[in-house]
Amino acid sequence: MINVTKTFLPAQEEYQTILKEAWNTGWMTNRGVLVKQLELKLQDYLGTVNIIAMTNGTLPLQIAIKALRLQGEIITTPFSYVATTSSIVWEGCTPVFVDIHPDYLTIDETKIEAKISDRTSAILATHVFGNPCNVEAIEAIAKKHDLKVIYDAAHCFGVTYKGQSIFNFGDVSTCSFHATKLFHTGEGGALFCKPQYFNTIFSHHNFGHNGPEQFNGLGINAKMSEPQAAMGLAVFPYMESILASREKIVEDYSTALASLNLQFLKIREHTIWNFSYYPVIFEDEKQLLNVKLALEKCSIFPRRYFYPSLDTLSYVETSNLPYSASISKRILCLPLYHNLDKNSLQDIINTIKDNL
Repeated sequence: MINVTKTFLPAQEEYQTILKEAWNTGWMTNRGVLVKQLELKLQDYLGTVNIIAMTNGTLPLQIAIKALRLQGEIITTPFSYVATTSSIVWEGCTPVFVDIHPDYLTIDETKIEAKISDRTSAILATHVFGNPCNVEAIEAIAKKHDLKVIYDAAHCFGVTYKGQSIFNFGDVSTCSFHATKLFHTGEGGALFCKPQYFNTIFSHHNFGHNGPEQFNGLGINAKMSEPQAAMGLAVFPYMESILASREKIVEDYSTALASLNLQFLKIREHTIWNFSYYPVIFEDEKQLLNVKLALEKCSIFPRRYFYPSLDTLSYVETSNLPYSASISKRILCLPLYHNLDKNSLQDIINTIKDNL
């Protein structure tokens, strides 16, 4: 069976050796030594500051909305994982969708201002498959209209734009460390923010605590545990080899499929990408379904990602967004993971070619 992704697992004894440090102290959660170690390592590796490790990648979005005191409408993208939209609704705000760029697949910054109203409080945009939004244009719009900016950067571990970590843009950026991601803690995530929001967000992620017996307002439990941090610390030394192997697979895909009548993700200029996903866009949904079925008959399981367009969810207002509507029906992420072997890769490529 070849799935769309596969979790990288270090040697079990390596994980256990790291976890033993927490085991010996009996400190399994509440920001133990391993969580703090992981945050420092990631801060140095990524070139970021003000990082807070959390227990998953969705709570950072919800906490960001709460911490920035957002109300009313939040402009967002329909082309993302459901957590982007559901977090907005969960926090009592209204998502206002803007269509996507047909090549970059990120929110179309030229269409944002037309959707701004006197109820708009923020822009929540997604760096799609690790491909950055037009952060300069979004920052200018936000400044002009006094809006906050949150980036769902779930897929962006290691991505840089113009020499900076993509996590350094916006008021808040969030990342997922889910087991399906190229860097993971089994389940987990992180939040990156401007300095003026750090203390509030830190308090929010730990029940509102301000010391053992003091509270600094409303909070929730979003803390990363020591076993999660141990997994991240065990995976971390392998990041360069993971990235190198994924880059080679992406190159092989691109070379083999270049002559076919398929559309591929266009990476924004000045970006160092992380090879997080390999999406292909077919001519129509019928062609996609035909190829997907053929792959599945060979025990190869790609993923319709992102599908459906989020403006079609039952708890939001449907919008007229032609690019998102079309691309979400035609896009398929092909298998991509660290040890996808050449024979399996060739089987995927041959099956696609034979069924177009």
